[in-house]
Amino acid sequence: MDIASEKRDENIAEYILYIWQLEDLMRAMRFGPEAVFAALVAPRDASDEWKSAAMEWYMDIARLLEREGKAEVGHLDHTLHLVADLNDLHLTLLQQPAGREYRELFARLEPELPHLRVALGREDISDIELSFRALYAAMLYRMRGVKGEVTDGVVTLISPVVAALSDIYHKVERGEMDVYRE
Repeated sequence: MDIASEKRDENIAEYILYIWQLEDLMRAMRFGPEAVFAALVAPRDASDEWKSAAMEWYMDIARLLEREGKAEVGHLDHTLHLVADLNDLHLTLLQQPAGREYRELFARLEPELPHLRVALGREDISDIELSFRALYAAMLYRMRGVKGEVTDGVVTLISPVVAALSDIYHKVERGEMDVYRE
């Protein structure tokens, strides 16, 4: 709850990946309130008020996953909308003068995207969603200690693109940048 809020305000990409990880964690706990409390709430040194609010927030995520038909697999519409917003920004940066540096980063990644689509089996999604899914897959592989289809080389190409896009997103959101001006 507080971690997600901080991530949302500071780094939209980390926020999205954090929520995706939380979705999978909630599924692994079968959305059980006791398991959620024991794993995510009880270990925190916090007030009873905070623990109650945190528990409600976690269970809201569980209810949303179930309501959206994603109790078994998939990501919350909320995060997919954020990824779509980032993709819209990406497309704008590819066309506007303010995106010059971003285009240079993306140009290094672009030749790898067809291979990534095959590796992840995702022909039907945007380049940015593909990049997020690859980062998430790589994170899961690392957590399991497995070398996956998504190689470290591709992740090193994706990470700077997603980081730059996230930074620009927050600058635009705060009114510090106009992507239609140099």
